[in-house]
Amino acid sequence: MVEIEVISDPAAATSVLDPVRARLLAELTEPASAATLAARVGLTRQKVNYHLRALEQHNLVTVAEERQWGGLTERLLVASAASYVVSPTALGEVAPTPGKTNDRFSAGHLIALAARIVSEVGELWQAARSADKRMATLSVDTTIRFRSPADRAFFTRDLTEAVAALAARYHDETAPRGRAHRLVVASYPAPSDG
Repeated sequence: MVEIEVISDPAAATSVLDPVRARLLAELTEPASAATLAARVGLTRQKVNYHLRALEQHNLVTVAEERQWGGLTERLLVASAASYVVSPTALGEVAPTPGKTNDRFSAGHLIALAARIVSEVGELWQAARSADKRMATLSVDTTIRFRSPADRAFFTRDLTEAVAALAARYHDETAPRGRAHRLVVASYPAPSDG
């Protein structure tokens, strides 16, 4: 089971967004049969089987074990991932892209950048996993409490200059074995804890 699966297929996204199917996926962190799941979620085994087949069709669950009980085969299924995220590419032409926004300081532009990250990293990670390779990434996540809007503006200026200087120092367009990496730096008000 992978830690996160990025879903880019619209049909798979529709399937995972169904509340009953999402609940079944949450229950399938450990292998379970349709009968066991039915008892847990309060549905009939037939209804659970219907939803499990839909999830299995999109590779969101896999068979962990098959047991023989007399003339019957009991299948134990498990979720293919610990959690899921729907890629904006599942939305097709209406998916947000940074090019659709003019104001790079707007919340819309930041959301479009985040959507592009999910789409691109999801595709690259799937390809890396298919090739049984690791994918080199870097992320920095922190919270800064600014004393004033002026301090936030000065920080933005200093950060922009520092990133530009680092990019200029390490970027080499002519490196024969070099690989381009996308760097996105974002800041937004932290959600309140309450």
